[in-house]
Amino acid sequence: MLPFGLGIGEAAFLAAALFGAAFVRGYSGFGFAALSMSAAALVMNPLQFVAVVLVVDFAMTAQQARDIRPDIDWRRVAALSAGAVVGVPAGVWVLSSVGVDAVRLFLSVFILVMCVLLLAGLALPRPAGAAAHGGVGVVSGLANAAAVGGLPVAVFFAAQPIAPAVFRATLIAYFTFLDFLTVPALWAAGFVTAETITAAILAAPFLAAGIWAGGRAFRRGNPQGFRRFAIGMLAALALLGLWRSVA
Repeated sequence: MLPFGLGIGEAAFLAAALFGAAFVRGYSGFGFAALSMSAAALVMNPLQFVAVVLVVDFAMTAQQARDIRPDIDWRRVAALSAGAVVGVPAGVWVLSSVGVDAVRLFLSVFILVMCVLLLAGLALPRPAGAAAHGGVGVVSGLANAAAVGGLPVAVFFAAQPIAPAVFRATLIAYFTFLDFLTVPALWAAGFVTAETITAAILAAPFLAAGIWAGGRAFRRGNPQGFRRFAIGMLAALALLGLWRSVA
């Protein structure tokens, strides 16, 4: 029996979406959780899928660790993580207090706003310091209760002159710490179940294949061009989710 009461067609759709999201993560370093959650919100209760997305993120980071290690900016990771320590518990508390339709609406609107900001090409007037990184970390921690904490950091990084390899590696390293904070908080709130683990195991082959293919493409492709393509996919899924949440 498939987890979360999914039918065969719904599970096949999610498997394809997870492969595509993992490819985006392997290529650009961000977008996996937002793409996965946007797709899940179309076919199931997204509250049930948050923990799955965060649990599998650990395995994907392990697969990418050797490739990204030399390019990680640990000072940025530390400052962002300090803010996330504050944001994550508050975000999980809010998530525990709202319904499914509210989560769908939040996901869609939040992702659309982040997509607009990414496409707008914002540029900070001066280099961001530790305080700014910590503030973005708070916002990221709040949003990660719904597994979309990576997008505000991606917007923040895109507004700074950061080399593509450092952009990708630093995001992935930060996501790992963010998930270490979020998964136990979700467990305590009752969002991690046996079905979570089953779904993560079933998803593993699709994710491994997507990460591998995305990593190969990154070494040969145009990160800026592909990032715009990934943002377009995110926006399309978010619009579908918004339609469903208000229909």
